[in-house]
Amino acid sequence: MDDRSAVAASAGRPGERIGGRVNPATFEYRKAGSVDEAIALLREHGDGAKLLAGGHSLLPVLKLRLAQPAVLVDLGGLAELRGVREDGDRLRIGALTTHHAVAIDPLLTARCPVLAETAGMVGDRQVRNRGTIGGALAHGDAAADYPAAILALEAELVARGGDGERTIPAAGFFLGFLTTALAQDEVLTEIRVPAAPPRTGMSYQKLANQASGYATVGVAAVVTLDAEGRCARVRVGITGAGSSATRAAAVESALVGAVPDAAAVAAAAVQAGAGLDLLDDIHAAADYRLRVTQGLTRRALLAAVERARA
Repeated sequence: MDDRSAVAASAGRPGERIGGRVNPATFEYRKAGSVDEAIALLREHGDGAKLLAGGHSLLPVLKLRLAQPAVLVDLGGLAELRGVREDGDRLRIGALTTHHAVAIDPLLTARCPVLAETAGMVGDRQVRNRGTIGGALAHGDAAADYPAAILALEAELVARGGDGERTIPAAGFFLGFLTTALAQDEVLTEIRVPAAPPRTGMSYQKLANQASGYATVGVAAVVTLDAEGRCARVRVGITGAGSSATRAAAVESALVGAVPDAAAVAAAAVQAGAGLDLLDDIHAAADYRLRVTQGLTRRALLAAVERARA
């Protein structure tokens, strides 16, 4: 039976627990030979189809039956969606580039270190070697690491669907819990990151859930200093604290034009929770998340400023 054949995904009876886990419901497996073929399959099967990239976001959801697609469309064989390349004043990252590849890529470590730093904190070694940046972003998990960095970098996400290709600004991509701006028939193909101006520093700071590796709170900061050492531009992205990633606009405004010494950064970081609908769950109470968000924002800003000065 070849990889385009229907495959029974359940090893036991539907819903049977094996090894303490619920098996996925039965689905049909299709391996896409191109992005266009993947789009055609998505359009053919509608809401019954799901894309499979590295699988580390989707497979746990399938096992818990939080999703029960009729068809899985595997993108894993599409080499065109892998790798990092320079294109003028920006970097283009293929959506199927693994977390490990992002973490060690020389272009990213030199020109966009916060993305490489973030990738190195995703999950564990096995996850980093199989999971992909595009899969993680398309999943839209509220506790994923990348969204904070993508927002702080003001990246663009490129999607291709039945109506052609479009570019989605990071600020409009994350819509809510497990919800993004991607249409049902769209494939996320690449992430575009603009080049950072001179005297720019970046940092990602995270309090990880020790069981899952997800961010209880994660904060990315990108700071550009002017010739006098004042903040010319500040961008702060926060993940894990609320139902979706967001920018800390109040923190950014408080620092623009200021000399980013310890006192100024601490005063700005206090505003990191402004406008956030903080999660209150078994992993962390809302008031604890607020304190962590403020502390990690201060830490990320101080590290970014130090790197900008260097």
